[in-house]
Amino acid sequence: MTHTDLLRQTYDDAMEKAFDITATFDSLDEEARRHVDYMISRSESNKGMVTVLTTLLVHKLVAPEQDIRYHQAGMDGGFAGRGIDQTHVTPFMKSVSFPAMAESGWLTRSLEQAHPYDLSYPGKITPKEVKSAFLTIIDKVEVKGVSAGDVLLYVFVLLIRQRDSMKVELAKPHSLSISAIIELLRKHFTVRYSSAGASRLPTLAVYAAYRCMMSQVTRFTDKILCPLESHHSSDAQSGRIGDIDVNNADGSAFEGVEIKHEIAITRGFVNDAYEKLKIHNTDRYYLLTTANMDHADWGSINTEIQRIARIHGCQVIVNGVYTTLKYYLRLLNDPAEFIDCYVECMKSDETIKFQHKTMWNDIVSGNSETILQ
Repeated sequence: MTHTDLLRQTYDDAMEKAFDITATFDSLDEEARRHVDYMISRSESNKGMVTVLTTLLVHKLVAPEQDIRYHQAGMDGGFAGRGIDQTHVTPFMKSVSFPAMAESGWLTRSLEQAHPYDLSYPGKITPKEVKSAFLTIIDKVEVKGVSAGDVLLYVFVLLIRQRDSMKVELAKPHSLSISAIIELLRKHFTVRYSSAGASRLPTLAVYAAYRCMMSQVTRFTDKILCPLESHHSSDAQSGRIGDIDVNNADGSAFEGVEIKHEIAITRGFVNDAYEKLKIHNTDRYYLLTTANMDHADWGSINTEIQRIARIHGCQVIVNGVYTTLKYYLRLLNDPAEFIDCYVECMKSDETIKFQHKTMWNDIVSGNSETILQ
């Protein structure tokens, strides 16, 4: 496995752990974690140091027998750390928006000296706390047997958390046709993200459409659009009937929307919806999905819909997210308002990560010619 392969593999593992509140890093002692914490807190100011550390750790995984303190090929028993950095590490760091040097961390004068990175390394690394942290981590891996893989994973988790906490200026393309907006959304929803949370995107899009419609569509006069609940809260716990709820002025349920991402709607989902809405005087309930419904069991679905209409009176509507959004956008005075609202929803929703936001910008810019046609 190459250095790049191992970097990617570790990055994917770190993406799963970065926002998992149950994740622990007990395989590293407290001192090691403290030193890594400090280095990453200084990563923007000491990019070269973080790059060199990453190079040493990943090379230890590729060549476990190598003493990574000997970071130059000219040293007795050494290896060419700078070449590995330039070929694998720095390009990788740039590709995932981690702090990175222009070419290599070894271009930093304090790190390029022909001395091993042991505890007596003479390079004038500042501040001295960063130097101590860097050399101690290398000593723990090379001398005390701490796992290079565990350290690298922890480094990446911290870098991901730091990166994703940064604000991203999101693109707001205007003057797009409705069909172009729908295609842009389709691409944004269906990217295979390594970050969790992509299933929230269709909900945000439909919610954005409702926010626009509340002031423009007569049906929603004097109605209240409820704030979105946490992505992880259950309707049973929150008392809500759907992912999106519209209430009457007195707080009673008027309309609910349940949204599935890449999951086909079945009769069971319709029945589950009825269990949530049956005690309310709900007027309409939408079950929407981004999945293809061409092969759905429409006979049983419609039978359940008709049963609910007879015994309750609620109109249950099963449809596709894209078809529904296309209809909703036609009701708006200016579909550009929807784009603005969708972007604002992404900005404020804690489920949406750095990767989802930058992908939106990439899709908008990378496909602008096609979208505008």
